[in-house]
Order: sequence, then C-alpha cells, then structure tokens
Amino acid sequence: MASYESNGIPPKITLYTNHLCPYAQRAHIALKELDLPYEEVIIDLDRPREQWYLDLNPVPLGKSRGPKARDRWSANACAEPPPQRGLVPTIKYSNGILENEIVAESAIVAHFLADARPSHLLPASGASPTSALFRARVNFFLDTWTAKVAPFMWRAFQAQGAEQEAVCQDWLAALAAEIEPLLAGADPFFGGRDRLTLVEVNAAPFLLRMYALSEAGIVPRSFKDGLQRLPRFSRWAERTMAESSVTQVWDEKDVVDRTRARIEKMRQAAN
Repeated sequence: MASYESNGIPPKITLYTNHLCPYAQRAHIALKELDLPYEEVIIDLDRPREQWYLDLNPVPLGKSRGPKARDRWSANACAEPPPQRGLVPTIKYSNGILENEIVAESAIVAHFLADARPSHLLPASGASPTSALFRARVNFFLDTWTAKVAPFMWRAFQAQGAEQEAVCQDWLAALAAEIEPLLAGADPFFGGRDRLTLVEVNAAPFLLRMYALSEAGIVPRSFKDGLQRLPRFSRWAERTMAESSVTQVWDEKDVVDRTRARIEKMRQAAN
C-alpha cells in the first residue's frame, strides 16, 4: 500500500508534549509503533503557556474537554490550572506535500498518524475485505471507553472514603459490562492482533495509571484486585502495559507523586 510520503522520505514531525500527561503519551506510543522519527519539544504544564504555543495550538479547552474540564484537569497529571488553549499533545507535520500542518488533540493525533502511512494500528478501509469492519470495531471500542469508562477516573479522584469505594465499584461494573465483552478474541491485542492497535494506543496510558494509582492507594487497592478478576481485561491490560512503546516515557513514581499532590491540593481548595 502506498503511503503519503514524498519519495519514500519519512515525514518531518515536531511533537509538543509533556511526559507526565496521559494524553500526550498516546502520541509517543503511536510514533514509536510506527517507527517515525520526531523532534520533541517539552511543554511545561505547571506554568501558563507561552504565547508562541498558544498561537501554535488552535484547540479551545472548553470545546475539547467539555464543561467540567477544569475539574478533571486539576486532578490529572497534566496541568493546574489549564489555560484556555495550549493542550498537549500537538504535532507539526510536513511530508513534502503537507507543510507545517498542525494537528492537535491526542486521539486525533494518534488517528492521523495511523492513517497517514501503512499501519498495523489501523488498516486503511480498503486494505482487505475486513478492514472497514475492523476500523468500525476499533471506533466503537474507543467511543465506549471514552463515554462509559474514562469519566470514572476523575470521579474517583474527587471522592474520598466510602464514596470513593462506591465510585470504584461502579467503575469496575462499567468495565465488566462495557469493555470485557469487547475484548473477546483479544489475543494478545484487540481483535486478535499480534501488535498494538489504535485501541491500545488510546487506552494504555490510562491502564498504567489505573493499576499504579490503585497500588499506591490513591484509589482503593481493592480496585486493582477487581481489575484482576476481569479475565479478558486483565490479560489484555497486562500484555499492553508490557510493551516498550507503552512504557518508553512512563515514570510511575513521578506520576504517582504528582497526582497525589494535585488531588490533595484540589481537595483542600474544595473544603
């Protein structure tokens, strides 16, 4: 299958990122899986964004993350408080035809990279008679994850004590009802693939945090035990989290420490 590169030369990519941000981690995983070289620019998320980056990044926060974005970001290992614009990741992309095109938002960046060249992450619709169906199933999984599972992390961060335990039980119930059935045939990865797909690219940063933050007691340790009782999910998560592309920028201690500090600050502000 032909790629959209000029004379077979890899595209020139600049990745604006921060290694502590789970959304930015998606771009790192995709780039590693696709074996694409890139220049990295670290954005300090503990400080207001500089004007040059606000000019570069066109994404308004309110539209991209929803009306409660600031509450979620205050608990996230990304930034507090966020500016109106200036999310990570953003990429600048040139390939001989496209010149310095800006692509923002993590899921869109990963999808763009997977579509821009022949990719095991997400085959082109016409690559085989089953490719369009596989793409549809990937998109259904990601929509389900985003709408029905992802919000529980931020709710768990905001809750304490018995309320947090209840949120985590609801989180486990959502995983069992919504995600476990979609992992039928995940051997080892989504849809029976032997390499990561766009499903794993998008979910992996949050799998790492689900297990690590439970192990650290930021969410109840019983939550990790509950994850292990989901046979398909636990096998898939374990295999996904072992991939070198997933762990390349993962610093568990730093993420745990910073998340703990931000949650404490958020709770103090709420009292």
